[in-house]
Amino acid sequence: MSVTQSSVSAPRPLEGLRVIDLTRALAGPYATLLLAGLGAEIIKIEDPKGGDLARENSPYVGRDGVTVMRAHPDDLSVSHLTRARGKKGVSLNLKAPEAREVFADLVRSADVVIENFTSGTADRLGVGYAAAQAANPGIIYCALSGFGAGGSDGSKAMDVLIQALSGAMYTSGEEGTPPVRIGIPMADMLAPVFGVIGILAALQHREKTGLGQFVDVSMLGALTSFVAIENWRAMEMAGMSGRTGLTVHRLSPFGVFRCADGYVAIVAVHEGLARSLFRIMGEPGFADDPRYNSRDGRVANAVGLEAQIEAWTSSLPTAEVVRLLEAEGVPVAPVRHPSEGMLDPRVVARGETMAVKHPRYDTDELLRTVGIPIQFSGCRTGFDDVLPVEIGQHNASVYGETLGYSAERLEQLRAAGTI
Repeated sequence: MSVTQSSVSAPRPLEGLRVIDLTRALAGPYATLLLAGLGAEIIKIEDPKGGDLARENSPYVGRDGVTVMRAHPDDLSVSHLTRARGKKGVSLNLKAPEAREVFADLVRSADVVIENFTSGTADRLGVGYAAAQAANPGIIYCALSGFGAGGSDGSKAMDVLIQALSGAMYTSGEEGTPPVRIGIPMADMLAPVFGVIGILAALQHREKTGLGQFVDVSMLGALTSFVAIENWRAMEMAGMSGRTGLTVHRLSPFGVFRCADGYVAIVAVHEGLARSLFRIMGEPGFADDPRYNSRDGRVANAVGLEAQIEAWTSSLPTAEVVRLLEAEGVPVAPVRHPSEGMLDPRVVARGETMAVKHPRYDTDELLRTVGIPIQFSGCRTGFDDVLPVEIGQHNASVYGETLGYSAERLEQLRAAGTI
């Protein structure tokens, strides 16, 4: 059944869920972004003295368009405009004496807490699971860390370090070449996806039992579990390269091939597809060649076969290779630049990429960012029209209206440097 985005009047699936967001940088904020897009109310806590690290990420967008350096006070980081959508922003100095009491009040009003400090930091600040559970026994508390809770307390974990440790950098590139950093921050993106899965599972468990719990996700574990989907040791023991490069020999023909003006991805794993490819290449005899007339034969002779395929593709424009193969039902696609891929009409229509919006200035529609790649038949996805442009922008509404703090209490917290 084809599912299209429901109307704007339809509910979002997580409406009514309140999340206290202690996250920063990318991994944690992406988790809360996903939850925001599914309808949860996100209360994002930032340090009043600096806010989220993403606020200072270049490039910026503002009155002069997109710039490398911030030229005006209202220039905003594209990273912040992407990751803070649909979130209410409050300030709270977690090192201040009264911060623990304010945090406890927030937790009592909430369903979920998410943080991505280095392991052990939240406990030292008094905002870890023990403190949250004491305030609200039903709380779901999700910690995203580099190596798992308690595993390597204080150890720093950035995406490039996790890619290095997981082995992912040696899954790409050719034998004898340096390791290849995956161009998108895979560890920073995978861990929050698993975090959201864990949160939703814990909420379902709480629905049945009334019990909250601690959800612990490791960046290293998340990425390494993806690396482990391929059995690299078995391939090496069988004499196949552990470096996949542009093609995957154990599935040959499978991978990326040079054309006269670009590159094309081709998949012709199964017998009928391989024979169609050979015929289009002008090499029908390959179907009877003992090197190529079986799947195992093509795998064993992948290097020679792929050289023959690239000799053919490199003589033609990309569009012609795509046209010829599509006409015969061989899976094929041109290799596109990321900015071109994000403008694919299919992903735009489904809200899977969205335009970056500055709250004050018009932005180029070609400037795209991440959407919510999930469709529902009876619900919608999308972000509330709220963005914490200023640090603590929603202090009055959250602390005053949600928690019931008086104006005098708010002023006392400001004067003490707590908010």
